[in-house]
Formats: sequence, C-alpha cells, structure tokens
Amino acid sequence: MIKLIAILLSLLLVFGQGEPVMAQSQLPQFTEEQLQKGDELAKKAFAATDKGDFVTAEKYWTEIIEQFPQNPAIWSNRGNSRVSQNKLLEAIADYNKAIELAPNATDPYLNRGTALEGLGRWDDALADYNHLLELDPKDAMAYNNRGNAKAGKGEWEEAIADYQKSTEIAPNFAFARANYALALYETGQIDEAIRQMRNILRKYPKFADMRAALTAAYWVKGQQGEAESNWVAAEGLDRRYKDIDWVKNIRRWPPSMISALDKFLKLQ
Repeated sequence: MIKLIAILLSLLLVFGQGEPVMAQSQLPQFTEEQLQKGDELAKKAFAATDKGDFVTAEKYWTEIIEQFPQNPAIWSNRGNSRVSQNKLLEAIADYNKAIELAPNATDPYLNRGTALEGLGRWDDALADYNHLLELDPKDAMAYNNRGNAKAGKGEWEEAIADYQKSTEIAPNFAFARANYALALYETGQIDEAIRQMRNILRKYPKFADMRAALTAAYWVKGQQGEAESNWVAAEGLDRRYKDIDWVKNIRRWPPSMISALDKFLKLQ
C-alpha cells in the first residue's frame, strides 16, 4: 500500500497539494507490475510535455487512465495535454471527470476555466474561478485568470482589481503584473502602464511580452528609438509577437494594445 500511495502522490502533482484526494481505505488493490507500469508511463508523459509533444503526452495519460480510472489527477493531466492541442471540448470533459472524482481539488477548476476562456465562455469560466476562490481564497492564479475572463467581457476595471489582488498574493507572478499593466493601458492610464512595464523589465529583462508591449506603447507616443530598441529584444526572445492574430486570439492583449502593436508592425 505504501507504493500505491507513492504513485498516487506522483500522479497528483497537478493538484499542487502533495496529498492524495482519496482516503486510503478507498484505494483499490493494484499489482506491483501495474504500479511500476503506471509510474513509468507518468514519467514518459511528463517528459513528452516538457518537450512540447502534447500528442504523445495525451497518449500516455490515456494509457494510465485505463489502469487508474479513479485517479482525478490523471484526468486533469490529460485535459492539460488536450488544451495544449486546442482540443478544448475534450479537455473540458476530462476536467469534468476530475472534478467528479475530487470536487474539492482546486486545479481542475482552474484548468477548466482556462479551457472555457478559450471558447469565449466567459461567464462559465468566471463561475469556475469564483468556486475555486471559495475553496482557496489565496490562489493568485485564480485571481489572475478571473481577471482575464473579466477582460474578455470588457470589464477592465474589475479585471484590474483582480490582477492587483493576484500580485498582492504573489508579488513575483510576472504575468499577473503584465496583465495589470496591459489593462491599465486599455483604460487610458498610458504613462502608468508604461511605468509598470518598465518596472517589470527591470526585474525580468527577457520578458518578451513586456518588450513587445513597450514597443507598441512607445511607437504610438512617437518614441521611435525606444520602440525599435525594445522590438529587437522582443523579436529575439519570441517571434510570435510578429503575428498579430496570435497576440489577439491566443495571448489576448487588450484592443488598444493590439492596435498599437499593429501600427508598429505595418510600418516595419
């Protein structure tokens, strides 16, 4: 039984709590061979994920599910691999199963909310984030993601409040700080937004998102030298920022920020 607990712990890493979500008395019996095979498959799935091979990762998680169908973390992990392939409806089905098996675990709500955002189902995503925050009121990622969902609805002031709360809980959460700066820009607080972007880059000079954002902001302000300098860094770090469709639909910058970057790119 000790080895069974160990494998369940290794497979429950997605929940971030390090605790099994099922009582020991509820755990079914597995052979040593099953446990070893499950552990090997999990290692292969995580390795494939680290390489960005989400198709292979999904295949491994599916094999593990066949052996351990009552483990909620496996369902959630497969959902993550499916989100990475933009298979959002299938991912949501996996998160639904994870939540059915472990209704008080927070990560499946967070992950399902992200998938729902990808479908533009902002209110459904908000419901997941709100429930997550009832379970854990200090989850910085939940506040950040709830801010994203509110931004998706155009509720920028409410989004700003959530980004602020996220950074209060986790001051080193760079993307929450970036989202806060972008939302400030969208609400017309241009100088403060630029100040926030520069502060972020002082700590994280290789943060491509903020290099590209400063490029756009400086270009609109007529500071062409500053814009070009930041763009050289941004392009070298992440070439996806040359694709305005990616910035709009995947990274999901605010409209005014997208417009500013588009102006820069068209005059390149």
